[in-house]
Amino acid sequence: MSRVVITGYGVVSAIGNTPDEFWESLKSGKTGIGPLTRFDATETGISVAAEVKNFPFDKYFEKKDARRMDLFSQYAVYASLDAMEMSGITEENTNYDRLGCIMASGIGGLGQSQKNSQALLKGPKKVAPLYVPLAIANMGAGNVAMRTGARGTSRAEVTACAAGANAIGSAFREIKHGYADAMIAGGTEAAICELGIAGFANLTALTKETDPTIACRPFDKDRSGFVMGEGAGVLILESLEHAQARGANILAEIVGYGCTNDAFHMTTPSGIGAENAIKMALEEGQIDPSEVDYINAHGTSTHANEETEAKAIHNVIGDKALVSSTKALHGHALGGTGGIEAVATVVSLLKQYAPVNAGTKELDDDMTINVVLGEGKAADINVALSQDFGFGGHNAVLAFKKWTGK
Repeated sequence: MSRVVITGYGVVSAIGNTPDEFWESLKSGKTGIGPLTRFDATETGISVAAEVKNFPFDKYFEKKDARRMDLFSQYAVYASLDAMEMSGITEENTNYDRLGCIMASGIGGLGQSQKNSQALLKGPKKVAPLYVPLAIANMGAGNVAMRTGARGTSRAEVTACAAGANAIGSAFREIKHGYADAMIAGGTEAAICELGIAGFANLTALTKETDPTIACRPFDKDRSGFVMGEGAGVLILESLEHAQARGANILAEIVGYGCTNDAFHMTTPSGIGAENAIKMALEEGQIDPSEVDYINAHGTSTHANEETEAKAIHNVIGDKALVSSTKALHGHALGGTGGIEAVATVVSLLKQYAPVNAGTKELDDDMTINVVLGEGKAADINVALSQDFGFGGHNAVLAFKKWTGK
């Protein structure tokens, strides 16, 4: 079986659309959460969101692309092309029949569904001919494949908020077991629309806090719900042999993947599945729990998640590892969040830095874990986990190691 390494990444997020912007935001701890600007959500009680700002559409797209590609697909393509550029993969050094793409999305083109449902009220002929191919969740992967030329393994993961991490984990397994030489993998989402906000608000999942600096405060005793985010995070994974053969700059190694289900409740986690996913990732990576230095937690700023996630971390890892949820900076991008957080975890290994768990002032009494409070910390990080859990009981944990050259 092949060892699997990371050779590139790309990101679109509320805290930056380039590697440098993203890192500077992680380092400074300045949140990308702000007032919801795209529409008036007063009736829902929601006033903040983590919107992507100054999306550099012109870098990779023409005006006609906006008509043929929903925003969630645009985010996926942009992050993937940036990641490919960083990795240095080309048709000259890689067999594109063995370059695949697994791209997650929890909802797909939700804005398209909203717009065309409204159009349907005026008659069936008013529904856009391209509604279906714009909206279906697999088009993130499809558009990335078409824009990059990746002809290998290709599919979408649709496991709610665990989807981005599941996509990366699945790509890891494809390479490890010899089905691909390289993979483009991550998650994307663009659900900041009236339908998305109303749906999650009526589920009482979103915070009604108006102050952006404390709207998302994972593990805090006063946490009150998550902040809707958007964007994409993409990694380039390669077999170690393939990366070394073409002289790639290796950023990190992915060594383990845990994928489980609670089999418990539609939206409320049991915690057992999370524990099992952590154990599975550690076992595959041959990692002792004491070796884990940093955990990028799911940390949604909801009572249901943090109670079970903190317990799972404590039961499996203990209280030594540094823990933070970067959702307090970039919001909760649903199916895209696992990709964004995997990028953040790789950056933590590269920069030897644990980002702050922003917004949190006072930990809940049940949080018996080592949460990074106040400001980020320079730290010796050799092993890091990225954790994401989703509605339907889905749990995904990725285990990464610092690349030391051997």
